[in-house]
Amino acid sequence: MGSSIGRHLILTTFGESASRYVGAVVDGIPAGLPLTEEDLRFELGFRRTGRKLVSGRREDDIPEIVSGVYNGYTTGSPVAVTVRNSDAQPLLYKDVSHLPRPGHADLAFIMKYGRENWDYVGGGRSSARETLSRVIGGAIAKKLLMMAGTQVAAYLKSIGGTVDQGTAAFTEAMKSKHFPTRARSSEMDAEFSKIINRLFSDGDSAGGIVEVIASGVIPGIGDPVFWKIKSALASAIMSMPAATGFEYGLGFRAASMKGSEASDSIVGDSSGNLRLEKNLSGGILGGIATGSDIVVRCAFKPTSSIRKPSTTVDLDTMEPGSISVVGRHDPVVAVRGVSVAEAMVALVLADYYLYEGIIPASRISRRVAEEMEGKWKAYMKEYAQ
Repeated sequence: MGSSIGRHLILTTFGESASRYVGAVVDGIPAGLPLTEEDLRFELGFRRTGRKLVSGRREDDIPEIVSGVYNGYTTGSPVAVTVRNSDAQPLLYKDVSHLPRPGHADLAFIMKYGRENWDYVGGGRSSARETLSRVIGGAIAKKLLMMAGTQVAAYLKSIGGTVDQGTAAFTEAMKSKHFPTRARSSEMDAEFSKIINRLFSDGDSAGGIVEVIASGVIPGIGDPVFWKIKSALASAIMSMPAATGFEYGLGFRAASMKGSEASDSIVGDSSGNLRLEKNLSGGILGGIATGSDIVVRCAFKPTSSIRKPSTTVDLDTMEPGSISVVGRHDPVVAVRGVSVAEAMVALVLADYYLYEGIIPASRISRRVAEEMEGKWKAYMKEYAQ
């Protein structure tokens, strides 16, 4: 069961929906990175359950760093972080033990690992609870990226058929941290909130699209064949639970355009630097970053656990059955998926920065660490919840 991602910055996640702990091990972090549990808790707050418009599962999500940090700085050894599960409530899933949920990974897990080894409580390893570990890794990656002046932000672009039609700037995507739905404006937040409240009332769910923007990307990262930056981003994004689609730049729109329409002029600025006029390629050409903002989008399917009955097979009798999932599930998984998508993009970029030597592999100087910490503290102050 593959549980790790990255070549130089390697994130390994562990834990299940109802296990005692979930957590992460992050290897490849240079020594000297300022890192505290509060840094991690800050990022986890944007993904946390038990808030307005998301899953009612009430977890404190308090991270404990158990290795790899000494006197507030990383040592160069793997950083291990645990978070205790305190509100699993396995009895909510008693029906799932013999009625696999349509749309979930239940049937696939049974086929691969056998029913006797299937952890059906909350989806076990396939639970969205695992994404907490990704956000921990993403927090570390975000701090590392600040060394190079690179930041990552995401926002909710659509729920079902309701789409934010505007083109978002990076600063607008960052502002989504102020809104419960992770929309980029108060108007879209209000509209998305109404839809989610209706879904709660109806016992239904809806899909959504998240757009991620990386600003200040160093040009030249990525290789032209199998180590394309777009390939790594696609793999990372599509590894998320409920992710069903990935695109960057024009994405699928390009398939219905003419070459003349999709052409992006190359222009120069007053400093003699070259850039693409419209950034239609989403900051990537030939698998290599151009230095413009990297823009990717992820489609999330509707949450499969809903109160409305769906047809399945009773594993005890092998007769047709019906299941209505009474649990604490997100009506729109994409809302909390915003934070997870941010984390995955940050992890990929930090991994490439280590590969290219933009981030030192062994040690960060104390001077650079202090500058980075100042940027991080300003970020935490600006977007405190």
